[in-house]
Amino acid sequence: MISLRHVDRVYPLKGGPYYALRHIDLQVAQGEFLSIMGPSGSGKSTLLHILGLHDHGWAGEYHLLGEPVHQLDKRRRFDLQKRNIGFVFQSYHLLDDLTVYENLEVPLSYRDIPKRERESIVCDALDRFHIVGKKDLYPSQLSGGQQQLVGVARALVAKPSLILADEPTGNLHSDQGREIMELFKRLNQEEGVTIIQVTHSNENAAYGSRIVRLQDGMKVP
Repeated sequence: MISLRHVDRVYPLKGGPYYALRHIDLQVAQGEFLSIMGPSGSGKSTLLHILGLHDHGWAGEYHLLGEPVHQLDKRRRFDLQKRNIGFVFQSYHLLDDLTVYENLEVPLSYRDIPKRERESIVCDALDRFHIVGKKDLYPSQLSGGQQQLVGVARALVAKPSLILADEPTGNLHSDQGREIMELFKRLNQEEGVTIIQVTHSNENAAYGSRIVRLQDGMKVP
C-alpha cells in the first residue's frame, strides 16, 4: 500500500541543513496497523505529515496505492489524499463553528455525493459511534473524549483506505484513551482499515501489528 524509498526531509538553517528525516525506507502492507515511536524531535510527526500528503518539501520516492506521489502535481496529490486518507489528530481539529453533524459531513463534501446520500452516511456514522444525541452540539459543548470520538468518526465517514493518527489519545484520560485504541483495533481487524499511528505510549503502540522506531530522523532497530 505504501512504499517509501530514500526519503529525506531537510530544513535549511543558518548553521547548516537540518535533517528532520534521513534515508527513510518503509513498506506498509494493506491492512497493517503500524505504530511509529521515538523521542521528541525524532521525526515521527514529520514522517506522518509526508505520508498524509501535507508536506511536499521532501526528497525521495513515495508510492501510495500504486500512485507515484513524488511525480504528482499539487492538485493530483490533493485528490489522492481526499479519496484515500483519514486523519485523527491529538488536538481533534474539529471546526468550532460547525455542529457535530456538519463536521462529519465535511469529508463527504470533497466527493461527488448527492445530499440525500450524504445525510444517510452521516446518520449511519452518528449511530455507529453512539453520538446521535450530540449531532446538533458544537465542539466546545463536548468533553475531550467526545471530541476525539467525533474526530475518529469524521476520519472514517468517507471510508478511507488509510487512517493516520498523531498521538490520538494524548489529550484523553486513560479510560477514554483505551476506548479509542480498542476502536482502532476493531476497525483494523474487522474491517481491514490500514492504520498508522504516532505515539509515545508503549501501551498504545502494542495495539499495532508492528513498531517502527525513529531517532534523530533515522530508522533504528
